[in-house]
Amino acid sequence: MRSMFRPLLQVLPAATLLFVQGAGAAVSSEARIFRTEKADIRVTKVAGDLDHPWGFLFLPDGSILLNERGSAMVLIAPDGKSKSAVAGVPDFFAWGQAGLMDLVPAPDFETSGTIYFTYTEGVEGSLGTAAARAKLVRMGKGARLEDVKVLVRMEKRTESLDNFGSRILPAPDGTLFVAFGDRMQGERAQDPFDTAGKVMRVNPDGSIPPDNPFADGGKALKEIWSTGHRNIQGMAIQPGTGALWTVEHGPQGGDEINRPQAGGNYGWPVITYGRDYSGDPVGIGTHAEGMEQPIHYWVPSIAPSGMIFHDGSAIPAWKDDLLVGALRDQMIVRLEIADGKVVHEERMIQGEFGRIRTLRNGPDGAIWFSTDEDEGALYRIAPAD
Repeated sequence: MRSMFRPLLQVLPAATLLFVQGAGAAVSSEARIFRTEKADIRVTKVAGDLDHPWGFLFLPDGSILLNERGSAMVLIAPDGKSKSAVAGVPDFFAWGQAGLMDLVPAPDFETSGTIYFTYTEGVEGSLGTAAARAKLVRMGKGARLEDVKVLVRMEKRTESLDNFGSRILPAPDGTLFVAFGDRMQGERAQDPFDTAGKVMRVNPDGSIPPDNPFADGGKALKEIWSTGHRNIQGMAIQPGTGALWTVEHGPQGGDEINRPQAGGNYGWPVITYGRDYSGDPVGIGTHAEGMEQPIHYWVPSIAPSGMIFHDGSAIPAWKDDLLVGALRDQMIVRLEIADGKVVHEERMIQGEFGRIRTLRNGPDGAIWFSTDEDEGALYRIAPAD
């Protein structure tokens, strides 16, 4: 599928990582060693020849379920050498940024087989984002989806091929957070009766939690958790606090990390640290009464993507650090957090593997990531020693 991502600002200065040659390490095209500030890491290619791999999850037998944005949901064999399309996936539209997107397991996946995923609904000229659940049923070496149910969808559809978002994330209390982009129509992010540019919170069956900030539906849609987001690309739960963190694209500059609170307004397009693609200002500036400030922002843009808090299994020195992928700047950013603030940033493996889309803590203790390319791949980060 041809990519239609809009160009952002110029490439930032090169990352500080150095490729380690020698030191007794056997380095091949499939496994490369890099030095970072706190640890030497080995990055290994696990599976290739993937069509814009987006979200993915790990299955108990070692295989991987993965969304190829423009093609299919696929089952990748444990050795990474073969894949097969999953049957029963609902119809989706694939072009530009549209297609199959995020994919995560339910917390009780091993007993229920339930997965959650996001995708683009509709036909050319009338498109929107949807989040669904389904049961994954294995059939020999293949699989199919059963009992597919849409949990929340974008009712107002448009022709734009941009800013679908999206992410879906189980919360510690058993609910689900779902993020949709603004569809390049910024005013929709401030419309309380539109799901565009919002974080939503629903129960696993799509019903509304009674403690949602607008659960009575009088002032906003019942499913809305927070408003004023442009195009959320990553969501993660912070260890220890259980707080939701998100990362989203600004226009030219103004990519943001936020910690969305119930009923909070995060400003887009009224306030932003970015500028329009024409170079003109957006909104009224960077601050406004009743609108929240980001935890962290980037000017110029890095085009952030997936994010995780590292659990420390692979790299103990990174425990509880926030890792954010970048599409345009093709890197992983490591952010150290203290008292809810970003206190240090390190830019790693910049330009080495392509557009980094999704990050996961793997069941093997390693960090995994996908690259959103025509010939994308899955990679694994582990200690170099």
